[in-house]
Amino acid sequence: MSLYSQLLHRQETGNPIKIGMVGAGKFASMFLSQARTLAGVQIVGIVDLNPAAARNNLEYVGWPADGLDATSLDEAVRTGKIYIFEDVDALAASQHIDIMVEATGDPIAAIDHIVTSFAYHKHVINVTVEADAYCGAGLAKRAREANVLYSLAYGDQPALTAELVDWARCCGFPVTAAGRGHIWQPHFRLSTPETVWDYWGLTREQAERGRLNPKMFNSFLDGSKPAIESAAIANACGLNVPEQGLSYPAGDVDDIPQLMRPVSEGGMLEQSGMVEVISSLREDGSHVGYDIRKGVWVCIEADSDYIKNCFEEYKVVTDESGRYCALYKRWHLIGLELGMSVATVGVRHETTGTPSAFIGDVSCAAKATLKAGSYLDGEGGSTVYGALRPASISTAHNYLPLGLCNGARLKRDIGVDELIRWEDVEIDSSALAFRLREETVSLL
Repeated sequence: MSLYSQLLHRQETGNPIKIGMVGAGKFASMFLSQARTLAGVQIVGIVDLNPAAARNNLEYVGWPADGLDATSLDEAVRTGKIYIFEDVDALAASQHIDIMVEATGDPIAAIDHIVTSFAYHKHVINVTVEADAYCGAGLAKRAREANVLYSLAYGDQPALTAELVDWARCCGFPVTAAGRGHIWQPHFRLSTPETVWDYWGLTREQAERGRLNPKMFNSFLDGSKPAIESAAIANACGLNVPEQGLSYPAGDVDDIPQLMRPVSEGGMLEQSGMVEVISSLREDGSHVGYDIRKGVWVCIEADSDYIKNCFEEYKVVTDESGRYCALYKRWHLIGLELGMSVATVGVRHETTGTPSAFIGDVSCAAKATLKAGSYLDGEGGSTVYGALRPASISTAHNYLPLGLCNGARLKRDIGVDELIRWEDVEIDSSALAFRLREETVSLL
């Protein structure tokens, strides 16, 4: 049976997949706009630090106000209304919840929410990929120990890339590279929330209309989010990470097979089996054409003359050798696609991607000369950007993970582009996230 037919069956039998959500920001709102019409899925409860803002977002995306006034989870299940409140433990503990969706975007608080959900034997779909980047393998281990599922969120690029990689391997193709697209120029790494819209291609009015968070969007522009998502892809798919970080080669979709070959064969890769990000802007700032900026891709290799000839016979676009080709999705629809994770976890009891190892890590690099005594403001802010490195290198050099740096106080001056180390900062490490980071590093 298809996923959709199984969802219909659950609706018809009065047994919907019951969802508890933590956070009701942009990603969650996009999913909730779709959830109104999803067969076999019921949003039971939403936890948010600001229930009034959560209610406002829900009304903004089309939920009727009288559908948001359940006074308990019991009433929510019985009436189909949503219960909006502030207690994560009560939501995770509820017998009514099948799957918890972590969508706060807070990489430290997310760990508490996810581990709490595991303790109550709930499956988790994690939208806060920042948390996955620094301790995803540790979270996956905790999930296995609790006999529950821990899944990347479909709609974000890591899960979509993992799907393409899975397709390639199930078909028997060697994967030479996989990743996402981006709009990139080297100076973007120094962008701040004050400059983001000038580079992004939106007016401030458009950004305000969409209730877009400039710090969050700056994390995309400055390379932090591409680094985070590339780490998640590497860790979920068992792919290697460039030693000096992402190189952002520019090309359109038909250039991917040419670019994503090993250097020894005229491409850009250190070796076969890597993550990388394709830029839609050339070095001179001009646009490449039919780009992959908002999409994902996988590059595969024909490992025999017969398969190479098949590519030719079926008019597959390849590199100049005829051996490499790419499959891609040109768009990702963020929270609008999360229903695929909900259905896959809830019906098939499978994930839409989960870390299998700790291969990629994202460290902090300075955006400006930072003085001793100053404070780091985390992902997408004005002080640091995320730099992708192999986990074996980042941990050996004691680099500070981007997801744990917010609020850290510098002990010494740091130069532009310098990678910051644990010993360079004073930081409150009492949160569970820091212990889980240690557990994750121990898996290397």
